[in-house]
Amino acid sequence: MTRQITTTLLITLALFGCAKKEAAPAAATTTQAAPELPSDVTKVQAAATATTAPAETSTAPVAAADATGTIVATGEFVSPVRSELAVKMPGRVAKMYVDEGSRVSKGQPLLELETDYVRINLQRAEADTARAKAAEDDARRDLERKKELIGKDSIPRATYDRSEAGYQQAQAARASASAQASLYRQQLNDAVLRSPIDGVVAEKRTDVGARLGEASVAVVVVQTSPLKLRFRVPERYLAEVHKGQSVKASVDPYPGQAFEGKVTVVGGVIDPATRSLLVETEFANRDGKLKPGLFARVEMEPGK
Repeated sequence: MTRQITTTLLITLALFGCAKKEAAPAAATTTQAAPELPSDVTKVQAAATATTAPAETSTAPVAAADATGTIVATGEFVSPVRSELAVKMPGRVAKMYVDEGSRVSKGQPLLELETDYVRINLQRAEADTARAKAAEDDARRDLERKKELIGKDSIPRATYDRSEAGYQQAQAARASASAQASLYRQQLNDAVLRSPIDGVVAEKRTDVGARLGEASVAVVVVQTSPLKLRFRVPERYLAEVHKGQSVKASVDPYPGQAFEGKVTVVGGVIDPATRSLLVETEFANRDGKLKPGLFARVEMEPGK
């Protein structure tokens, strides 16, 4: 019995050793390096990885100080006033007085609507006013005669009262006709669209023959004098930037020329993303060289 048990153990150990030797090559096989992919497949995988990579957070440009301590920044000129002008009454455009880029002054006509029917109605209203005035004058004279007669007790009181009422009605009729005529005169005035500011026509959205509604924007006018320029400075300059401070700006169309302006607004809130504050400046631009939308390089001495 002992010999059989020993034989069984020896056979089991032999079988276990063979299984271990067979498993070793399999494990070695799994640890071998994968073959290299073709170059075109590698490029495709690289492009896919770049597409799925998270985008970097972009922030607005902030001013920095150069070697001399001067604050240097970039900004864009903007118009302080932009007027989108619409006609006060609907109608068809009869005349256009400006084009895009035209310089205009306050009160200058920009366009005019057709007013043929308005003028006819005005003529009728003026005729009605003249007729009502004649009737009023006649009623006034009649009332004055009745006053003399009532003072002498030559007519009954009822006759005088009717004359007075007729005069009051004549006054009301003349006032009504006069108001109607004034309405048509106002419509004639409203048919002409005028510029509310000195500036430049930025957009012309209509032309002769086009029909405009009450809310139709016909012309866009922007103010060009003065112009505003906005930029940001680091928060460490908060105590050194103040209202009225002088700044200089240069633009590419006029190399070597510096334009001078003044700080008008210093932002009271620090941007947590850039740790900077907004500075707004104003440039007189009396010669009209600077235009809205033009980029500029700004220089400013801290604390001066």
